[in-house]
Amino acid sequence: MLNLKKSILLILNLLFITPILSAQQLIKTNNPAIWTQDYQPFRIAGNLYYVGTYDLACYLVTTPDGNILINSGAQDSAPMIKAHIEALGFKFSDIKILLATHAHFDHVGGMADIKEATGAKMMINAADAQVLAEGGNSDYVMGGKGPMFKSVKADYLFHERDTVKFGGMQIIVLHHPGHTKGANSFLFNVKDEHRVYRVLIANMPSILDETKLSGMPRYPNVGKDYAYTLSAMKGLQFDLWLSSHASQFGLHEKHKPGDPYYPEQFIDQKGYDDELADLQKSYLKKLAEK
Repeated sequence: MLNLKKSILLILNLLFITPILSAQQLIKTNNPAIWTQDYQPFRIAGNLYYVGTYDLACYLVTTPDGNILINSGAQDSAPMIKAHIEALGFKFSDIKILLATHAHFDHVGGMADIKEATGAKMMINAADAQVLAEGGNSDYVMGGKGPMFKSVKADYLFHERDTVKFGGMQIIVLHHPGHTKGANSFLFNVKDEHRVYRVLIANMPSILDETKLSGMPRYPNVGKDYAYTLSAMKGLQFDLWLSSHASQFGLHEKHKPGDPYYPEQFIDQKGYDDELADLQKSYLKKLAEK
């Protein structure tokens, strides 16, 4: 049974959202090979594990009451994620909660299959619920051509500073809009035999080429939200940081398949600050465009 604060996590009312039928043909996307390339799963720190592909980061948080999966990779990623979880010695069926950093096809494309296979509860930021339920068709940049992934009805909505409480975990939701309206990062503690680590799974606010910061028809305040997120992320306190893409936090420079357990390799304040500084430059350049 989920241990959730009703005052924090609201049951999603989908009466006004019309999901795309699963039988409808999905729009084909051009995915880089590294998005579906296999990568050996490993223990990051304490009860936190990497179970994603070479570049699409997916995370498993294990608890005595069942497990939490953060992100699912692109369409057809479910079998690989299942294999990774089982290779680490855990049961795929023990996934009880599904979370996502944002509702783009490369991070929620496998959610429908995983939800159907495990019966896990899907939780999403309220501002991304419609995009999730419409298979990405209402996304402010990529939408309008049809669904890009199987639609998923969320079971719970969360908002800024809400907390997902389950199995002794307390995962704080940080709303970091811009990349999508409901993009968010997650902040929580994990513990191993030696110490407690404060972990940030950061949704880095990258800007798609088609985005106009002066405003988009489906997202008039996109520029303002990017400015807010870039400012808010500068003040975050953490020990280890990860993100939605392995390339964003330098996974392959920090960890090689077969490396021993070493959480400290992800202590990288400078890398985080440098990444944000680069994104700030991209934002200012984009802001200057007519």
